[in-house]
Amino acid sequence: MGAHDFRVAILTVSDRGSAGEREDLSGRALEELVLAQGWKVEMRDVVPDEAVRIEERLRFYCDRLRVDLVLTTGGTGLSPRDVTPEATRQVLEREAPGFVEAMRVASLRKTPHAMLSRAVSGIRGSTLIVNLPGSPRAARENLEVILPALDHGLDKLRGDTSECAPENP
Repeated sequence: MGAHDFRVAILTVSDRGSAGEREDLSGRALEELVLAQGWKVEMRDVVPDEAVRIEERLRFYCDRLRVDLVLTTGGTGLSPRDVTPEATRQVLEREAPGFVEAMRVASLRKTPHAMLSRAVSGIRGSTLIVNLPGSPRAARENLEVILPALDHGLDKLRGDTSECAPENP
C-alpha cells in the first residue's frame, strides 16, 4: 500500500436516513471528496441516532476493517437525539481536538451556528475518527478545512517518523 492510499469508512448518523425516509446526501458528498483525494472508501453506512449502534459501527471500522480514517456525518448538534460525540468518545483511546477546532473556526466565519457543534475527533488504534456536521454542504466544507493536514496526520498514525515541520526552502 502506497504512502497515501488511505482506506476510509463513512458513517451517516440519521434517524430518517436509516429508516429510508431521507437520501444520504452527506455521506455521498464526503465519499466524492474522499475519492477525489485518491483514497478508497471501504464502507459507507447509515445508522439511527442511537449511541450503541454508532459505537458498534465505529469499533467495527477501527478494529475489524482497520481503516485509516472514519468520517461521521450528523448527530453533533444540541438536539436530544444528537449523540454522535458521546458515542465517539466511548470508542476513542486518544483525542485529537485540532481537527474540530479548525473546522469550528472556519465555520464560524460563515455562520454563528457553528458554535453549536459538539463534534469530536480522536484516535482508536491506528484509525482517526472525525465527526462532521450532518448537512451535505457543511460536511463538505468542514472536510475541506482539514484535508490539508489529513495526509500528514494519517501518515503519522501509520508510523511515519519524518519531521512534522516543513523544510525551509
